[in-house]
Amino acid sequence: MTCPLSRIALPVLLSLVAAGPVAAQVDFTLTSPVMTDGGILPADLKCTRDGGDGLSPPLEWDAVPDGTESLALIMHHYPHGTVEGEDTPSHYWLLWNIPADTTEIPRGNPASLGDEGADKDMQRIGYTPPCSPGEEQHEYTITLYALNAPVDALPTQDDPTVDWTAMVKAIDGKAIAESSISFLN
Repeated sequence: MTCPLSRIALPVLLSLVAAGPVAAQVDFTLTSPVMTDGGILPADLKCTRDGGDGLSPPLEWDAVPDGTESLALIMHHYPHGTVEGEDTPSHYWLLWNIPADTTEIPRGNPASLGDEGADKDMQRIGYTPPCSPGEEQHEYTITLYALNAPVDALPTQDDPTVDWTAMVKAIDGKAIAESSISFLN
């Protein structure tokens, strides 16, 4: 007695075997080897006032989508009294023109990957370490964007005049994927 499904299943199975192994689709995912999504910022990465060294956290990602021409990164925080989607957040790190084949930014970004915009206080370029007041904890989010076109609206070098608004406007419509990690401090 022959099972009716075996007549259907065998040809499908043979076609899969003939095609070779099937690679599982992995999502574009941003992680950090020193903190988990929703976790606490490690003490050594806090601002110098709070006993840390103030360096940017190490970040890693995989599965950069096909068609990605460059990557961009934004770290932000909505201060007390501001509303996501309505108010402009405080930005702590603006980074664009990261090469598409990059898969990590080491602690402190020692190779100066990409071009950096203004710090949180619009005083210099680069990363601003979070320095939450007192015992309050604030949530910070780092988002990595895979872009399908150059960021022509931004300079091709570090620029202290690039703020949150300029960055978001420059990558608008170019992101083909994004991934975030949030932490508390």
